[in-house]
Amino acid sequence: MAKEPGYLKSPTRPIEVKERRISDLVDAMRYTGFQGRKLGEAVEAWAEMLKERELAIFLGLSGAMVPAGMRKVIAFLVRERLVDCVVSTGANLFHDTAEALGTKHYMGSALADDEDLFRHGIDRMYDVFGLEAKFRETDRLVAQFAKTLDPEKEYSSREFMHLFGLEVARRGGDKNSIVVSAARGKVPVFVPALGDSSIGIGLMIARRKGLRINVSPMKDVDEITQIVEEAKRTGVVYVGGGVPKNFIQQTEVITSILGLDLGGHEYAIQFTTDAPHWGGLSGCTFEEAVSWGKIDPVARKVQCFVDATIALPIVAHALREKAMGKSRRVPEFDWSGERLRARFKSRKIGRGR
Repeated sequence: MAKEPGYLKSPTRPIEVKERRISDLVDAMRYTGFQGRKLGEAVEAWAEMLKERELAIFLGLSGAMVPAGMRKVIAFLVRERLVDCVVSTGANLFHDTAEALGTKHYMGSALADDEDLFRHGIDRMYDVFGLEAKFRETDRLVAQFAKTLDPEKEYSSREFMHLFGLEVARRGGDKNSIVVSAARGKVPVFVPALGDSSIGIGLMIARRKGLRINVSPMKDVDEITQIVEEAKRTGVVYVGGGVPKNFIQQTEVITSILGLDLGGHEYAIQFTTDAPHWGGLSGCTFEEAVSWGKIDPVARKVQCFVDATIALPIVAHALREKAMGKSRRVPEFDWSGERLRARFKSRKIGRGR
């Protein structure tokens, strides 16, 4: 019989049922199999990022996470600086704004009669319901906010969302709001497909009333690339995929074209239900991204094929237990000049409460 070449070095370790912290359970899952192991590895990789001396962490956010109840989890990640920059769909931030100002989402059913829901003005997001009339109030809020913008100024979506977050806070938006937490903490939030959301609908309403709205997608591309140029070392966490994923990924290609070859993102984590064999970006592997120069070939890469509404609460609780009270060097961004300036400063996790 041929000598075994080393495949059988690490036996799996069956999970023992006992009283323990969530972080201890997740650590134990690293020695199981399938997506349980990947979830444990994702937490381990994220915790490693938090220990890096100077590394900027990007969060790509897609899917209906806020209607599904993930709003406070995401706001926690922002407020405690477990992430340093957010790239989101407009829909998540619209629904976050609505909830921050009192609108509710409701537990519903995926088997509901949709024609009857429409007759009653109820929108369905799989098994979550929302009242269309309340959403339209938020549409109108966005249109009203647009009146405060300088019609001669070219805004990035980061600038727009920062000002909008401050406005939501001024109107009494609660601390568990993503946009309020980001604005107060000066965490940049980009929405590269702003028009593809109810925020875009609100801005269109303002435009129809004669207001000049100038939110530039090209300014977005420039600004987020400047973050990567300034930070030099980066890690990424993707909830789902879509536009936010590629918008972050492509920064490494842009810096290379501009003559600053940073080698790709050094950490890469994704929670997704998509699969690579369909050829779409949401499910494509980080190994594929290496071929584009988007991910460092030796990066810590973890893709967990899981419903993010299952993964995010577990991951956030585990990270809280691991990191709370510890210090992390976070990037502070100064956008006052013609170009971004960033410096890393020590900050204790837990200060944002």
